[in-house]
Amino acid sequence: MNSWQHWAAIIGMLAATLAIRASFLVFGQRLAFPAWLNRALHYVPAAVLSALVAPMALAPAGSIDLSWHNAYLVGTVVAIAVAWKNGKTLLAIVVSFAVYGALRWLL
Repeated sequence: MNSWQHWAAIIGMLAATLAIRASFLVFGQRLAFPAWLNRALHYVPAAVLSALVAPMALAPAGSIDLSWHNAYLVGTVVAIAVAWKNGKTLLAIVVSFAVYGALRWLL
């Protein structure tokens, strides 16, 4: 790509991002999504978090490692179990970090 093509792509992405963000300010409360879309948007944070965490937990070195020697996977499973049992996110994070740290120190 030429230099002008890079700048055109950057300016195009800037315009698209600005238009999307400005639409919420310009339309404000008049912008209403259908009920089905609002329900679907509630699942976006969990889907994005899963998409970020799963590859790192399952394949930290680039290949899938499902053994207990994989501290990332064990810490993630512990975090899921603690959050599911107690429903407290901070507790799940603290306990999973402690388990992860202990495994990294021991192995």
